[in-house]
Amino acid sequence: MKKTKPTIAAERNYVVEKEKFVPVSQYYGEDTFNHKVMQEKLPKNSYKKLLEAINEDKTLDAETANVVAEAMKQWALEKGATHFAHWFQPMTGITAEKHDAFADPSGIGEVVERFSGKQLVQGEPDASSFPSGGIRSTFEARGYTAWDMSSPAFIRRTGISTTLCIPTAFISYTGEALDKKTPLLRSNRALNISALNMLKLLGSKNVKKVYTTLGPEQEYFLIDMDYFFKRQDLVLGGRTIVGAPPAKGQELEDQYFGSIKERMSSYMHDVEEELFKLAIPAKTRHNEVAPSQFEIAPVFEEANLAVDHNQLVMDTMKAVAKKHNLACLLHEKPFAKINGSGKHVNWSLSDNNGNNLLNPGKTPHDNIAFLVFLIATVRAVYKNADILRASVATYANDHRLGANEAPPAIISVFLGDQLTNILTNIEKGIVTEATNAEIIDLGISSLPLVSKDNTDRNRTSPFAFTGNKFEFRAVGSSQSISFPAAVLNTIVAESLDYLAEKIKAKAAKNINQAVFEVLKGEIKDIKPILYNGDNYIKEWELEAAKRRLPNDKTTPIALKALVTDKALNLFEKYQVLSKVELKSRYLIYIEKYIKDMEIEVKCLNNICMSQVIPAASAYQKILAKSINEAKKALGNSAVLSAQREILKNILVLINKIYSTNKEILSKVESASSIHDEAKKADMLCNKVKTKMDELREYVDELEGLVDDELWPMPKFWEMLFIS
Repeated sequence: MKKTKPTIAAERNYVVEKEKFVPVSQYYGEDTFNHKVMQEKLPKNSYKKLLEAINEDKTLDAETANVVAEAMKQWALEKGATHFAHWFQPMTGITAEKHDAFADPSGIGEVVERFSGKQLVQGEPDASSFPSGGIRSTFEARGYTAWDMSSPAFIRRTGISTTLCIPTAFISYTGEALDKKTPLLRSNRALNISALNMLKLLGSKNVKKVYTTLGPEQEYFLIDMDYFFKRQDLVLGGRTIVGAPPAKGQELEDQYFGSIKERMSSYMHDVEEELFKLAIPAKTRHNEVAPSQFEIAPVFEEANLAVDHNQLVMDTMKAVAKKHNLACLLHEKPFAKINGSGKHVNWSLSDNNGNNLLNPGKTPHDNIAFLVFLIATVRAVYKNADILRASVATYANDHRLGANEAPPAIISVFLGDQLTNILTNIEKGIVTEATNAEIIDLGISSLPLVSKDNTDRNRTSPFAFTGNKFEFRAVGSSQSISFPAAVLNTIVAESLDYLAEKIKAKAAKNINQAVFEVLKGEIKDIKPILYNGDNYIKEWELEAAKRRLPNDKTTPIALKALVTDKALNLFEKYQVLSKVELKSRYLIYIEKYIKDMEIEVKCLNNICMSQVIPAASAYQKILAKSINEAKKALGNSAVLSAQREILKNILVLINKIYSTNKEILSKVESASSIHDEAKKADMLCNKVKTKMDELREYVDELEGLVDDELWPMPKFWEMLFIS
């Protein structure tokens, strides 16, 4: 329900004189230039041409583009917009926009609102300062944004400013992708072609398009803004780099799905109200496992739209939090030894007839198609587990992967007992003639009855089949889901083509028989990636090593998978990323890792030298004075042994903090002379990160000794439990 507010002034001050509520259905999507608005605003012929361009991936002619631009401008002006912006997703991981006014001088002292088809279709923002991984030099400023017709334009309000935002791709002057959207769009096309080819081979009719659907479950923390601004590590890096865990964390599990506190519930209401205006289908909200941790989850959408919407979800959550004097933390591990945050991305395939290709059907034919797409996906993950791991490799996510709230760095696939048994039976050759009766006897046709919940969930699995979809649980909470989705699309496209060629080679036989013969061999091949057990246990790590599954625990190691011949050839073959574009992303990700760590090192140095050591020294002085005064008064120092021991521990820890911090700075200085970015990242990861963890232990131990009133930063128990 949406609260209506009586005046603009009241709205700005969040004062509601008399609350009235409007059903969500009456304002859902009101700030998007959606199909309903287009149908109302555009001439029939223009509307038809625009739909054809969107649905069939065609170029829009200039005349129609001008008509659409005029209609879009009028709609935006009615909404109070004064500017328009091409909204894009550069390799920074966040969104970008350059605002241009609709108002154009038309004479002396006069203006008129203009917006042409050319301005709609293409923009030219400065590209010099965005990460390019060597594609561009810093003096080469020109970059182009190109309108993405498949994602609706929307209105963005910031304070009293209102802007029309147009989703766009972002490319260089010479055509290379400089953003996260372009590779995703390319991968969508590649997967569509491969999936249609497979469906045609299997005898499916009336299928004109196959597309990926995504449903990202977004986890996040909320803390009071006053605490946030007293922690420079949170402000500058998004996570606490020092801080002892509270006496009570998540052990009692009393936060998970508990009643939502009033302040947080009000925040969630306002977030959802903004999202609903943008037609973002926020469906679920609840408390997560850790104190002050929450989750918001949407209804599944087409992949490109889901990516755009998730970026808007993150932006909206941060913006609305400020209005509630809260800070929204999206970092993967804001608090050490407390559950971190992921973004479980549910991935599936659908066709233009509304069929989910990973949903077992009601007929043997449907179930054969289901098995083919299922095995193709599992095979894709098995053959490219290293690339999939690289798609979620970031400095922030390294803190989370492998902990008890996240899957390990080992990529495995969970299918559940029922599906595993079916695949085992196929491998054993129980299906010999592939008749309808035998397929039914195999048990596949019973799956539709339980397809949504055909097995218990395995929350420890990185890639789990959860009934008509796969859940990729390794994606980080602050990460754009675009690249992981593009990787999945690409590797599955390759896998479908591989299976199609093998099935064609046996096409002289009955198609069902050919499919089962091919699947039988593939199931035997992909078995090492299948694991239904607890991914956290040490035994699985040892077993995974025996199965030769990659276990790339750190980002510098994991990212190397992107520049192997296998990856470079794969992405170029499917025209998702050229070799130059993929290598550029490797460099960007490595540079980001280095910069993130260097920022934390500087921040840690500032905290230790200007906050921790001064606070400890002040308490040391107070304690020493107290000991001396007590000794004078009592004339007996034996009773002061406890205070002496505390004082000694404080002195020892101060020295350890100082010397370890100095050692870290020295190692970082040495790393600065390494010109090879990969070697530099390795050195920082192996030599500096371990010392940072060591330094943290000293600081956290000192936190437990220094007077609470003197400690310079909010503690975990305050931030997580005082709301």
